[in-house]
Amino acid sequence: MQVVGVTTQHEVHVASKTHKFRMNEMLVIEDDELFKPKGEVVETFSYNRYIPMGMDKGLVDRDVLETLEAIGYDIGQDDIHLAKVRLFEEAQKPIQTGAAVRHPEFSEIEHLLLTTGPEKGMVLGEVKSTDFIAETIPERLQGLMLMHEQGKTTAQQGVPFIFDIRAMQQYPHIGVFGGSGSGKSFGLRVMLEELMKLKIPALVFDPHFEMNFSGKTEAHKGQVDYDSRYEVVQIGRDVGVDFSALSTRDIERLLGAAGSLTESMVNVVQTLHKKKDSYQSFSDRVANLIEALDMGKQKIDGMLHDGGMSRDEIARYGTFKKLLDQFGSLPPSSVKGIQWRLHRLNQAGLFQQNIRAIEHGIHSGKLVVVQGAVWLLQVFSSYVIGTLYSKRRSYKDAKLQQQQAQFFPPFVIVTDEAHNFAPKGFDAPAKSVLKEIAQEGRKYGTFLIFATQRPTLLDETITAQLNSKFVFRTVRGTDIQTIKEETDLTAEEGKRLPYLRSGDVFVSSAIIGRTMAVRIRLAHSTSPHTMNPFDELEQMNAADDEEIIAALADFLPMAEMHVMQKLDALNKQASKAWDVSEWKEELERLCREGKLKKEKTPFATLYDQA
Repeated sequence: MQVVGVTTQHEVHVASKTHKFRMNEMLVIEDDELFKPKGEVVETFSYNRYIPMGMDKGLVDRDVLETLEAIGYDIGQDDIHLAKVRLFEEAQKPIQTGAAVRHPEFSEIEHLLLTTGPEKGMVLGEVKSTDFIAETIPERLQGLMLMHEQGKTTAQQGVPFIFDIRAMQQYPHIGVFGGSGSGKSFGLRVMLEELMKLKIPALVFDPHFEMNFSGKTEAHKGQVDYDSRYEVVQIGRDVGVDFSALSTRDIERLLGAAGSLTESMVNVVQTLHKKKDSYQSFSDRVANLIEALDMGKQKIDGMLHDGGMSRDEIARYGTFKKLLDQFGSLPPSSVKGIQWRLHRLNQAGLFQQNIRAIEHGIHSGKLVVVQGAVWLLQVFSSYVIGTLYSKRRSYKDAKLQQQQAQFFPPFVIVTDEAHNFAPKGFDAPAKSVLKEIAQEGRKYGTFLIFATQRPTLLDETITAQLNSKFVFRTVRGTDIQTIKEETDLTAEEGKRLPYLRSGDVFVSSAIIGRTMAVRIRLAHSTSPHTMNPFDELEQMNAADDEEIIAALADFLPMAEMHVMQKLDALNKQASKAWDVSEWKEELERLCREGKLKKEKTPFATLYDQA
């Protein structure tokens, strides 16, 4: 391998007759005057005499051709492999043309690949195209993971990619971007496994009900027991909002998430809500006011003056009169709008629990997965994130002022479909607290891991604060443009984004200082959604057929004319409610598929076991 063509301080061209260059392959240039600079392959090209087109464009220009001929390459006969190599550090002067090029040893590039060890960092995958230095990788960095390539599970070959999560104190927050099927959710699962391994408390919002770690893969052997390091809670069943702890502003946010509020509705909440109100006291006040407004002051006064009512009725109409005197100016439609939104949240179970289970899990260093519908997660996240962040912030502020305070641990907030929680261009319940954490959370030990298919739709303030970005396959042009603006991906890497394999990712991080190409390791756990839906359909159809054949067993052989006589018994045995024509259609289908056989006799048509 040799340097050919015109060189600059930033990049060179390298040629070889025997070695086919790979993208992101690392090379050392034997230029002692420049202390053997190192670089990475960013573009590759192969040429032979049978395909002579394109030699005047792109990677290969006239200067490269002349250099190749000068150093002994036969342009007309040889297979020539070329690569554009971008230097990791700018050289003081251009590289010497003709300089020899070789693959590095691990010790020469260790500082470019690793900033921490596997004990303190997140082992997320393998740095691509580092298998050339496999022999010089130290034992402590070998055998850390299994990889999944071309449908097969393989052992680790190259250098592990270990993300230094401790450096997030200086360069906080992670963004995970990628289109559907790119491996984004898979990569997020691997990150969560590493958080559990390191016992870092995390709060995960799971709109897809997929963050369960009970199913194990072959890669789990010898790894930590995740079952004791995470817990799953559902909104309305296990956790909810303590209504009496809410401020008026909190209630506005929650009701606004159930359905947008007009200014008049906001005024209703501010007027009717009292400090320490329970859900029951507040909803009763709203309901009583609606009834009083519907009846009107004149009718209520008449009922009170007429007499002949029980003590309870007198108290009830007295309450109506008092409410009208205080709040009679409020528009009935706005009060009813508040009641509808309040009822919707209560029906979802939001006000029937509290967040003690989440607080306990965070204190125990666990990963707490909160599951629920997207709209409900949006509502709940604003409350729970605000509460936990406030506790962490209060503890840190008290420590700085040398005051006693109850310890609350640092924690990580993780969410998929992040653009639903902090959208660009319009408000959302949790957006304000998430923006605050994005800008100031580093000081208090609260960090974000945001995954989204559409980075363009994510709030720009938050996107700008994501110091580490994991970019999986992305096809949409606007998203690619956003990613280019927010990372140091080169033009060549940007062009590759739509064609990345599932599980391949560009990691652009201020912690590393450059973009790295990584393949995510095989996860230790499986997602409940890994089965192909068409395989699922096939399995269910086969299971249904088995159930029907088993139900028919006691009746076979059976004449076609006897279906009517045995209809009730057949339906009971098979747990169906079919009529005669449906049973005959099903019997014919099973015969066509060879699962039953049909025989015609002089007296009847018989169905029997195949």
